[in-house]
Amino acid sequence: MHRLAPQPWMIAAQRVMDALEAAQPGCARFVGGCVRNALLGEPVADIDIATQLTPDRVEQVMRAEGIAVHPTGIEHGTLTVVADHKPFEVTTLRRDVETDGRRAVVAFTTDWSEDAQRRDFRMNALYVDREGVVHDPTGGGLDDVAARRIVFVGDPDTRIREDYLRILRFFRFQAWYARETPDAAGLEACGRLRAGLAGISAERIWMETKKLLAALQPMPSLRAMEASGVLAQLFPEAKGLDLLGRLVTSAREDGVAADPMQRMLALFWKDEAAVREVSNRLKLSNEERFRLNRAAGDQSPLEGSTPAQIRAAIYRSGVQVVKDRAALGLAGSGAAHWRTVLSAADSWSSPTMPLTGADLLAAGLATGPMVGKALKTAEEAWISSDFSLGREELLRLV
Repeated sequence: MHRLAPQPWMIAAQRVMDALEAAQPGCARFVGGCVRNALLGEPVADIDIATQLTPDRVEQVMRAEGIAVHPTGIEHGTLTVVADHKPFEVTTLRRDVETDGRRAVVAFTTDWSEDAQRRDFRMNALYVDREGVVHDPTGGGLDDVAARRIVFVGDPDTRIREDYLRILRFFRFQAWYARETPDAAGLEACGRLRAGLAGISAERIWMETKKLLAALQPMPSLRAMEASGVLAQLFPEAKGLDLLGRLVTSAREDGVAADPMQRMLALFWKDEAAVREVSNRLKLSNEERFRLNRAAGDQSPLEGSTPAQIRAAIYRSGVQVVKDRAALGLAGSGAAHWRTVLSAADSWSSPTMPLTGADLLAAGLATGPMVGKALKTAEEAWISSDFSLGREELLRLV
C-alpha cells in the first residue's frame, strides 16, 4: 500500500471532504494534478476531488454545510465549491458515452476504475483518499510517477480520438514531468493522429502551447513534436527551433526565468508576417498580440548601437520590445553587445518629456495642429540630446 504524507492542501480541503464523507463514507478522493504533483515533489496549485455522489447531491451537501457552490462545469458533473475562501473542484465519477475529438457526452458512475479509464495519462489517474492511501486503478500510475514517464491510459489512439488536444498535452507533460524519452506507443499515436488537431479551438491550442513553452527545458519535447510532424501540423511557419534552443540555454545559464512569449517569438523570429498570422490564428489577447508583433516589426537600431541609441530605442519602442529583441539577438549571435542592451533595458527608466502642450500654449502658441508638430520637434531634439535638454531649452528651440 502506498501512502501520501499529509499535505497542506489536504488539510485545507478537510471541511469539503468531511461534508462529502458524512453523506456517504468513502465516496470522495483527491485526484489528478494535486496527487500527481505531490507524488513528484512538484508544487500543487488546483485541488480536484472526485466523488461517487451525483452533482445535485454534492450541491445539497455543500449548501447544508454553508459552503458556496458554483456550477462551473455541470454538464460534465463538475462543481466548484468554495470553503474558507479556497476553491475546490468536485466532480462526479463519470464515463464517456460519446466523443467527437473535442468534447464528450458523459454518464455518471460509482466505479472508480471506469472514471480512471477515461482520463488521459496513467499518472493523472491516481486517487488519494482522506487517509492518504493512494489508489492506482490503471495499475501503472505509480510506476510512471517513479520513472517520470508519460503513458496514455489504455490504447493511445482511443484516448487521443476522445480529445485530440491530448496530443499537445502529451508533449506538454513530457516537457514538465518526464525524464525519459517519450513513450514510443504514445509518440507514434500522436504523429499518426496529428491531423485531428485542426478541429481543436485556437484558445485551447494556445493554452497548451504556452504551458509547454513555460517548462524549464522544453526542447526535447519540442524536438519530438518536430520529428512526429505535430509541430508542422500546428505551426507550419515555425523555422526557429534551433534559435529557441539557444534561447533556452542562454536563459538557463543566466538564471533567467522561462518566458513563454519570448520563446514563442523565437519560433518565428524575423518573420513579421508569420508572427502576425500565428497571433491572429491563435486568437491571442490584445496584450500578447501587441508584444509579439511589436518585437517582430521593430526597426529601432540596436545592433552595434551606442548607449545613447539604446536609450533612444528603449524610449521609442518600450522596455519589453528591446528586451525581447536583445534576448533573441544574444541567442542568435552570442555577441556581448546584446548583454549591454539587456543591461540597459533592466537598469534605465525612460524619463518623462519635460515639455507639454500646456507649456506651449502658455508661451503663446495658438491652439491647433501646430502644437502637436511643435511638441514632436521638441521631443526629437530631446531624444537626440540623450534626454538632457530641459523645459526652458526646449521652449527656446520651439
